[in-house]
Amino acid sequence: MKTIPLFFSVSLFASLAIAESPKPLALSPAPHPGKEALHASFNEISKKGEAPLVFLGDSITQGWSGKGKGAWEQYWAPLGAANFGIGGDRTEHILWRLANGNYDGLKPKLTVLMIGTNNTGHQGRPMAEHGGAVYSSSAEETAAGVTEIVKVLKEKQPQMKILLLAIFPRGATAEDKMRQQNEKTNELIAKLDDGKTVFFMDINKDFLESDGTLSKEIMPDLLHPNEKGYEIWSKAIEPRVKELMAK
Repeated sequence: MKTIPLFFSVSLFASLAIAESPKPLALSPAPHPGKEALHASFNEISKKGEAPLVFLGDSITQGWSGKGKGAWEQYWAPLGAANFGIGGDRTEHILWRLANGNYDGLKPKLTVLMIGTNNTGHQGRPMAEHGGAVYSSSAEETAAGVTEIVKVLKEKQPQMKILLLAIFPRGATAEDKMRQQNEKTNELIAKLDDGKTVFFMDINKDFLESDGTLSKEIMPDLLHPNEKGYEIWSKAIEPRVKELMAK
């Protein structure tokens, strides 16, 4: 009987192990239960093909139509912007959206993308869209999800530039574990900046006090900006947005 050389045996075992490893949930496209109507509304906006600027993200982005409405009307409505934010979205939800109609028909000049804080914050919860699996997403897995979103956006909209924002700070202090994980994710996704199509921007210091604390006067729940927070966000990125849209 022939024996398989040890080297090939180990290699075969390693290959099988990799093949059988489950894909991280952050990279597994999934629809967001209960958000079907909002998703469909973005598809309708996409079909019209009129928005030169899109904000893409989770509830912090969706909040432009809530606490951020005043800032939106002042800064972004005049630029013809569309808000593609869905509360609770994680990287895998945006991947699903992009595969199911979002951006189909659009030809934007720029997308402002921020996603990932729910990958961090939803850990430990069972997720129906993942067959009831208990959610987990490390900084590396979240960064991989963001990387895949950027890749898909570039494939769908090769003419478009992407302003990739660092995930905003959360939690009262720098010792907050979720803030620390987000910061680690930010370190990883900052490497996506290629100076040509993808531009990373970290405005987090604009939200923080000098000692690194996050004031409830800006984010009352230590996660979502209020009117003041959206004004800070707008002023911080407006010059960059206009610069990238003009290129």
